[in-house]
Amino acid sequence: MKQSIWEFRNIAAAVTVAIGLAGLASGASAQATSDLSGRWTATLKVGDYNVPFRLDIAIKDNKVVGKLYNGSEDFETTSSARIENGKVELNFLHYLTTIQADVKDGELDGQLILTYRSPINITPGENSEQAHDYTSAFHATRYVAAAQTAASAKAPSIDGVWELPYETSKGEKSWRLIVKQKGADISASILRVDGDTGALTGGWQDGKFVASHFDGSRPAAVEITPQTDGTLRVEAHAFPYNEAYTFTAYRPEVARAKGLPEPANYETHTTVRDPKEVFAYSFPDIHGNLVTNDDPRFKGKVVLAIVTGTWCPNCHDEARYLVQLYKQYHDKGLEIVALDFEEADQQHSLTRVNAFIKQYQVPYTYLIAGTPDEMWEKVPQAVNLNTWPATLFIGRDGRVKATYSGFASGASGIYNTKLKDNFTSIVDRLLAEAPVQQTAQR
Repeated sequence: MKQSIWEFRNIAAAVTVAIGLAGLASGASAQATSDLSGRWTATLKVGDYNVPFRLDIAIKDNKVVGKLYNGSEDFETTSSARIENGKVELNFLHYLTTIQADVKDGELDGQLILTYRSPINITPGENSEQAHDYTSAFHATRYVAAAQTAASAKAPSIDGVWELPYETSKGEKSWRLIVKQKGADISASILRVDGDTGALTGGWQDGKFVASHFDGSRPAAVEITPQTDGTLRVEAHAFPYNEAYTFTAYRPEVARAKGLPEPANYETHTTVRDPKEVFAYSFPDIHGNLVTNDDPRFKGKVVLAIVTGTWCPNCHDEARYLVQLYKQYHDKGLEIVALDFEEADQQHSLTRVNAFIKQYQVPYTYLIAGTPDEMWEKVPQAVNLNTWPATLFIGRDGRVKATYSGFASGASGIYNTKLKDNFTSIVDRLLAEAPVQQTAQR
């Protein structure tokens, strides 16, 4: 059984070091600071491989803000940033990621620091509490729009959905490749049962499409080469492990004709051992106060219980959406409770958790359930629970009515739309059920 480092895409992020940046003094000239505003083409250096990504820097009222992008729409902003005496520091505390750079001849040159979890593939009984610091060379130059060449104008069309036969320890037999193409430019994403890789953006170069991604975590790159038989050769690079995976991509109808297995069903991958059993939990919140499913805030409500962790990029993707869903339905009777699993060091400090809640302005209940390897012990009612995140839809009677594995972000196109339609459809249906006390009176 193959195991891929993308099964959890847990290249989560890094300890934001109190760098000090020796010699930094306040009061750098406004002119020197404003010179760095605008868009940059940045790269991470991993071995011999460069991972390009978009970086925007804005300065207003002496406040510095950096932005990293997941495609053209979704973006991550710095939790703090500064530019002083020719040095740049961009902190993404909700990912525990830091970029440090010196300004040299109008360019930025430095390093990216991140921490990622190990082991990569988590199964019951494995110790998942270890974290490793990782440093990558960082360089950025001013963005210059690429000129359209005759060769790039002849880029073949690969737009749409493809399937990548691939077996994983989670029981998957195939993944999806979703491509959005405009001329020679593409935005691509590989969707697994956990969620997607983020939007890998790029274009046609020397007979293949080359695209990459970095939004504070999950640095990745992909090369897609159309084949004469109508398939695609897909070479994917996941970092910081600097490992490459090669797939053959088929259109879904071709895959079915060949008898190839379909990707996992996100609605049935995880189930519960007894649908008649009340879903029970009892964990401390971020302030140390014990909260259980019997808390008055949950009684008679429709509840989404989210198995999550702030080290998980797909969980960041879902949190953005859950904040919107909560605002839309909370007054109608919806509650959301996050069952959060963090590494041992984060259990004590909650540094990333608190930054995560602040960054996304999370309004719903956030409980600290344990370490990732304790998930099966702490959530025993779920069967085949092996994705990050996993969502359990709980009815007014406290029982699980539906499940959903992973989270397909906006990078996954129609699968993000389908997910949102499914979520709202389930919530609408559960909210329409009569409150428990009314049902008992009939």
